[in-house]
Order: sequence, then structure tokens, then C-alpha cells
Amino acid sequence: MKLTYSFLSILLLAVLVACGGGSDTQKEAIGGKMYGGEFRFMSVEKVNNLFPLSTIDVYAQRINSQIFEPLLTIDMESMNVVPAIAESYKVSEDAKTFTFQIRKGVMFHEDECLDGGSREVTANDIKFTLEMACSGLPENQISYLLVNRIVGAADFHAKTKKTLVKTGVSGIRVINDYSLEIKLTEPFVGFDRILSHTNLSVFPKEAYEKYGKDISKHPVGTGPFMLEKMDEQGITLKRNPNYWKKDELGNQLPFLDKVVMTYAKDKKNELMAFRNKEIDLVMEVPVEEIENVFGSLEEAQEGKNVKHKVESESSMNINYVAFANESVEFSDVRVRKAFNLAINTTEIVDKYLLGEGYAIKNGFVPRMDNYPNDLVKGHKTNIEQARTLLTQAGYPNGKNFPALDFYVNTLEGSAAHKMAIAVVEQIKQALNINLKIKLCTLEERDQAIATGKAKIWRSGWVADYPDAENFLSLFYGGNLTEESSAINAFRFKNAEFDALYEKASKEINQDKRNALLVKCDQLIIDQAAVMPILTKDFLIIVNARIRDMKTNAMESLDFSSIYIKEPKK
Repeated sequence: MKLTYSFLSILLLAVLVACGGGSDTQKEAIGGKMYGGEFRFMSVEKVNNLFPLSTIDVYAQRINSQIFEPLLTIDMESMNVVPAIAESYKVSEDAKTFTFQIRKGVMFHEDECLDGGSREVTANDIKFTLEMACSGLPENQISYLLVNRIVGAADFHAKTKKTLVKTGVSGIRVINDYSLEIKLTEPFVGFDRILSHTNLSVFPKEAYEKYGKDISKHPVGTGPFMLEKMDEQGITLKRNPNYWKKDELGNQLPFLDKVVMTYAKDKKNELMAFRNKEIDLVMEVPVEEIENVFGSLEEAQEGKNVKHKVESESSMNINYVAFANESVEFSDVRVRKAFNLAINTTEIVDKYLLGEGYAIKNGFVPRMDNYPNDLVKGHKTNIEQARTLLTQAGYPNGKNFPALDFYVNTLEGSAAHKMAIAVVEQIKQALNINLKIKLCTLEERDQAIATGKAKIWRSGWVADYPDAENFLSLFYGGNLTEESSAINAFRFKNAEFDALYEKASKEINQDKRNALLVKCDQLIIDQAAVMPILTKDFLIIVNARIRDMKTNAMESLDFSSIYIKEPKK
């Protein structure tokens, strides 16, 4: 990362020209802010599902977070839980009862399911959304968040494999139109953080009843933007004129008329689009491509490139290589350990990624506030021990170990692709095992995992809420369910881990809870359930005409308060 910031700092100090493309229809707001204009960016993955309960990848969530809102949210700067649709909430002393006051005046988007109009959100909508999130319906991919925590949720889940039942979840009670109570089976101090999860965003019952399985194409939320168009070229969102929120100056949000996301053919295509002022935002810029975006230093000094800003946050993310733990190839812990010990994560970052990222030295959970990840002892490269373990497992010098397809959902030449190349070369050199990179889409990779075709694949995880439990939940045996195939895709099941994880979920004392979570984290390393490789800062580069763009350690993007104002020439 030092190389990235060094070069960018030089460019940012250079004399740059302002970019054009301003809107003639813009109107000034209080404080010199502006209404109007389009914000454009690209995605490397296609998004064809906008139903919160079934979109669990970051690409879809970034769009959904503009359309939908949960009860609570995470403040972009402090990372604390703050009210959203809920105006306030209280937690009982035993941390088992959560009572919410629903904000008045929050309106659903205008939609045909609401007779072409809108209506106010009530506590009944919250109850319906959360019950859907507890259900066993195939379109619900996130039941693991709630089903073992809310009173009556497990029974409701079992009864709703095909259709909803009228009985509902007994632990979710509507007090009145603007008050709701949730009772937990066990104390859980982190429950409010879970309720900030984008996938638990509120939607009306009418939308589900009208659109059914097609609800993924008809999102109806309360957020600052509404869906205008979704096709093979991309997604266009338009301003919600009835949004409830105002900024600190009293301006009605959002400022933008539209948000337009298109798809990148490859990374160079995206970078050139930014340089040509066709898009306003670039994420994950490779070091060696910086000159392609901004031109040479000489061009920057001559004012021939895009005036821009850099936003960077230390991110709660992890990039890793996953195993199918139940497969013939990786069911033996000695094989998994051999793979881990054969990898040199420092070399991957320094040599293959030119310093982009931080090599994992501890556990699976990345560094975050209030979690001592430095207490977890990670794997250290030891080629001799790796070869010994592989021999003990019956594969001396890699003999008889099959060549495997290595599924990597990324674009050719991306940082993720280079990371995969490094893993393939190191495994071949250390263990004489052949892995063949299979570049694919996220959908293709997930399909290969679900069918058991993928034995090894590249993946990553960004925190949905700021808690170590969010990362460790990926390995919990209780999440090995048909409807949550993407959770615990490793098919990892360990009784000791499950017992520690469940005990941590019930622990109110944060220090004791952390001690249990650290043990879970260490067990993942000791069992070599996965190959942690690196973590990265979340770096975005934004056209200077885009004002008030913010991000955070969860790589969230909030378009509700950004506005367009051309920089002075």
C-alpha cells in the first residue's frame, strides 16, 4: 500500500484540471450544496437480484443499501449502532428483550403493489420482514442471523419450508403501530449490531404477495433511491422524492437525481472510463494501473487528467482460499495444514501484489476495535513440515493428489487474480500439486460450490456488522442448512468450535465473550479449515466533482448525502 499512496500523493499535489459534465438542471441547496445530476460507477460482477433476504454478496448489497433500510444502521464515521427506521430502542438488563420505537413518517416507495402510491411504515412491517428473515423459504438466505436467537424462530423456520404460516414468530410482538418488542432465547449483547445488517432491511408485505419469486426484480424499500431500470447493461436508480431523512443543514435528501451502475468488461475498461470522465468512482485500483487512470506525472503537472480525491479506510475484510472440508481431497486435516504451511503470505503481498495489502499473520478475523486478534497464532511458512504432512496423508511429493480446478471469481489481471496466481505457483513449488485457475463469475463459482464441483476456490468476506462473530459464523455447524448454502460453504463442522461459538453468543461480559471468540478463531487455524491470505485497505478514487463521499471499515457506500459540484478551474 505504501507504493500506492506514494504515487497518488504526488499526483494529488500536481496541478489538475477540473472535469466537465455538470448538469444544467442543478439547483442550489442550503450551505452551497447542489441538487441534481447523475452519479456513475461500475461493478465487476453483475447484480440481478435486489431482494435483501437473498443477496449476500457485497456487489448487490451496495445497491440494496441505497434502496432499503434496516431498523438500525452503523454510523459511517463512529462505527457505532445508530437508529434508522427505528427512532430509538431499549435493551433489558438481561440483554434478552429489545424494544423499538418506530420512526413516524417513513414511507415506502411508490409502487404498483401499493396501488401505485405509498404508505407509512409501521411495526407490522418490521414484524413481517423479520419473520420472513426467520423463515425456511428457499428465497431466504439469511435465516442463520436470527433463527437460533429469537424466541419461536426455530419452530417458525421448520414450519415455513414451502410457505409462510399465520402463527408467526412468537418472540416478535407488535405493541402498537410504532412499537415492537423482540425476545431472545438467550442474552446477546450484539443483537443490535445484527439488526443493522443490510439484509434485514424492511419491505412491505404487499410487495411479496404481489411479486412472489419475482420480488428480486421489484424492490420496494424506504431508502433514498428507487429502482428505475435493471437490465444486462446495468442498474439505474432514481431519487426517492418522499425520503424521510434530512442532512445537518435541513436539506431534504438525497441530492442526486440518479445513480447509474454499469458493468466493467475488465479492470482497464473501468479505469479508462474514469479517466474519460464516464464514471465518477473507482474501487480497488491496482498499483501498476494508476498511470492508466491518471496519466503520467508529466500529464498531471500539465493539467491533462481528471481532478480527483482519494478516500481510504482500514477495512474489516479478509481475502482467503477456501477448501471443501468434506471432500475427498481436503477432508484430511494434514492436507489442509500442508497447503497452509506451503504458503508465504508476505511474498504474495510484496512480490505479486506490489505491496497492496497486509499479509495475514493471525487468525481468520481481521483487526477490529474491541477484538484482540493478535492473540490468535496464525500459520508460519514451513515447507519441510508441509511436505512431511502431505507424505503422511498419502501424497509424497504430491503423488496421487489430483489436479484441481481453482475457482476464482474475478477479472483477468485483477489483484484477486494475481493472488490466485501466487497461490498456484507456491503450492506447485512446495508440494508439487497442480491447481488450474478457472476464472468465473460469482454466480458460476457459487454454483460450483453448491454442487460440490469446486474443491478449492478464492473468496473474501467483508464485515456485515462490526463484530468478530460475523466472521466466525461462517464456520458454525448450525449454519449448514440447504437454504443458507453460501454460509459455511466450507462444510466445516467441529463440535468443539460449535460449543465455544454458542457459549460466546450467550456471554454478556465482552471480555469473556472475546476470550471465547479467540478460541474459536484459533481452532479454525489449528484445523486449517481455510487459508487466510491477506487483508486490504478499502481505497476509492472519486472524481473531485463528487462531494461528501464517505466510506468506512465495512466498505459501505452511502449515496444519500453526496452531491455534484464542479471544482473551480
